[in-house]
Amino acid sequence: MAGPKDVSAREAEVLAALAGDRSNAQIARRLHISIRTVESHISSLLRKYGVADRHELAALADVAESQPPGFRTPAGPGTTFVGREQDRAELTRALGSNRLVSLLGPGGVGKTRLALRVAADVADNYPYGGAVVDLVPVRPGFVVAAVAEALQATEQPPQTLADAVLERLKRGRTLLVLDNCEHLLDDVAGLVARILTEATETAVLVTSRERLGVAGERPVQLGPLTLGAEAEQLFRDRAALVAPELADDSELAQKVCAELDGVPLAIELAAARAGSLGPDGLLAALDDRLRLLAGGRGPNERHNSLAQVIGWSYDLLGDDERGLFRRLGVFVGGFDLAAVAGVTPGLSRGELSDLLGRLTDKSLLHRSQHAGISRWRMLETVRVFALEELKDEYDEVAALHVTWADQLAAKLEQQLEAGEEWQQEFDLLAPDLRVASGGVRLLARKLAHLTFARRRFLEAREHYLVAAGQAADAAERYDDLRDAADAAMVVADGGHAYQLMMRSAADGTLDAAGYAVTILNRYEMTRPAELPEDRGASLLPDNAEDSVLVRVARAWVDRFGVASAEAAVAAARRANQPLDLMSALDAYSTAVAAAGRLREADAASKERMSLAATLPAHDPRAAAEIVDAFHVASTTAIAVGDIVEALRLAQLIDDPVHGHPYITAPRKVRAYALAGRFEDAVQAADVMWNGWRAAGCPPRAWMASAAAAAALAHGLLGSGQDAVWQARALEIARVTDATDDPGLAAPAAFVEARLAVHHHKIDADVVERAFAAFTEPWWIPYAHAAGAELAVVSGHPDAARYLERAVSENAWAEAVLRRAQGRLTGDRDALVEAAGMFHQIGARFEERYTIGLAR
Repeated sequence: MAGPKDVSAREAEVLAALAGDRSNAQIARRLHISIRTVESHISSLLRKYGVADRHELAALADVAESQPPGFRTPAGPGTTFVGREQDRAELTRALGSNRLVSLLGPGGVGKTRLALRVAADVADNYPYGGAVVDLVPVRPGFVVAAVAEALQATEQPPQTLADAVLERLKRGRTLLVLDNCEHLLDDVAGLVARILTEATETAVLVTSRERLGVAGERPVQLGPLTLGAEAEQLFRDRAALVAPELADDSELAQKVCAELDGVPLAIELAAARAGSLGPDGLLAALDDRLRLLAGGRGPNERHNSLAQVIGWSYDLLGDDERGLFRRLGVFVGGFDLAAVAGVTPGLSRGELSDLLGRLTDKSLLHRSQHAGISRWRMLETVRVFALEELKDEYDEVAALHVTWADQLAAKLEQQLEAGEEWQQEFDLLAPDLRVASGGVRLLARKLAHLTFARRRFLEAREHYLVAAGQAADAAERYDDLRDAADAAMVVADGGHAYQLMMRSAADGTLDAAGYAVTILNRYEMTRPAELPEDRGASLLPDNAEDSVLVRVARAWVDRFGVASAEAAVAAARRANQPLDLMSALDAYSTAVAAAGRLREADAASKERMSLAATLPAHDPRAAAEIVDAFHVASTTAIAVGDIVEALRLAQLIDDPVHGHPYITAPRKVRAYALAGRFEDAVQAADVMWNGWRAAGCPPRAWMASAAAAAALAHGLLGSGQDAVWQARALEIARVTDATDDPGLAAPAAFVEARLAVHHHKIDADVVERAFAAFTEPWWIPYAHAAGAELAVVSGHPDAARYLERAVSENAWAEAVLRRAQGRLTGDRDALVEAAGMFHQIGARFEERYTIGLAR
């Protein structure tokens, strides 16, 4: 979307969040900022875009979401691109006929500059855009996260982040540039192999010092600039920036380039000194340095010549410049003045600012602007040299780096808790936080928390596990493993969550055993392990002084025991523990629903939603309960026939996994189908199905009832696709007969009976199947009501008895039974009354259908 160039990153996020006419409160919750901050950004956006109101801004956001993504590249270096015409043409040809091209060469030879230039040249060939991903600050294990961030591919739990990246790349012709891969060869090779296999229209351009070793790789070797015109032009261009009179000094350029083997970075570093040393001083210093290191050349002469010229440039620095230069080597992802002050306590900010400027002038640092703040960064080859020069200072500087990172993470957490802007600074500094947190538990926990709040759930889980490895005792380890388990639960990875809690339970932590048992019994559709005969009761302590969490676990072991659930709820209320109360209320809801008390189950779900609104969605333990609260609230609203509430819940955006194609889409399918919004139901079902298939068809049985609802929508639309969706429901449930899956049996029987009524297909067996002994309670009222109406329509001799058996606590079923009673007795007033009942609960198709019968 074209727009003003001065829109900040935060304003862009607010603009994107306006899509769909979200309220300020919804945007604030989505972005973890205050409502007042949202109002301020919207006012600024109205002014910058010159539109009249927020609805016009929302329209702009909607248009932007519908457009194909552009090509995302980092800011250019700000200097001219010199030479490389043959290399440029060869690389362009290679990309034209190969999907994986590796641009290979030693450090400082210009691989990044050439790759960026060629990517810009061919960008129009890739209508679905792409991105350049700088892997220099990326640690092993985080390549996928870096690529996802560059592509703006977000996690769609429980889909993995790698799957989200591949889903983005599968949209169409895309170019992905992976820059500086040499320290991550295995990680990059694994990801690229998947891309080549699964995203068949994506091309990958890699820069590295070594080949990836992936089948189909086309290597393009890049050497130094050709001595003569290209290398000399580069020197003259760069020297002219500091000494214009040298722009035409061909003799100097020839001598310097020859001494430096045509290595671009070496030439640029030398040119940066030309202004202060002059031609004679430059040649003298260069000769001294190279003669000093003669005979120390290793097997890779070009790499050594680069190290030599960096060392030469380093030796020409003053003592204070060298001291700062060495310390800056600890930063892997760039730094601002405050960060530099953190590792250089002996100098004032004024002195540091001056030194940073001098190092920048000498091309040892590169400066950029982010949100009005100057940031600097070293080229990786320069940073490695600086680290090597630290020597005996390393331990001191590394400790200062950790202290700075810890203070920064604490500040960002405070901003997060206060609803202030924190995300942009975190994104910039996350690479250094990752490096610094490796051996410090509390810093690893802070990083995990911030990463979780950025919705990078899988990465957050790994940081919590790093913290657990540094725990001093079982209690600390439980805290870390519990948070890691809940991060896994948010993405529906019950198996990993269960294993982590069993690991903590092995330490003798009773709450860990309690939570493991809860996971085992509570999440039946994604059960993480084989359910033992005692449902895990033997894992729980035989102790009258149980913790609240263990009492909740006992309620889940006694899955349909109302008394056990009531006791757990009461214990959680007394202890004022909202998370345990939410789990206990869920156990209670399950128990009373099994007893047919659906309205009590719905009331418990509504209380959970009220509690969820008070919890911080950025906390893993809270988020796991919030996600489940949304799922169950939608389920119980359907169970009692409150279609209006089911529609409202389906459209909320406060769910931490909002927008997920096969976690949240099923709620829409069910609600839209029952409301009579069949086109909407069909569209949501397609999103659900395609998302599930794209993720590799993971076991997600809860989707099966939504597929059955899609069959209902198609059947009542008359599209002829209802049988297709009935088959898809079986595929999702991984059964060949709907009666073999507890979650599908009742909804499938309901759909069959309702379509039989609509199409006047008289079949007594369908009636009997609608009154089978179902174990899952949520859809029983629908199956019974539709079966009873079919008995009436078919003239079944026991129709009146079926009507009596179908009475339930479900408003939709009550309206159907009233309609069926009218049809049985010929009572027009009963039909009119039923139509009004359907109107009240928002079932528009059933209302129209009933009015038609009354007429």
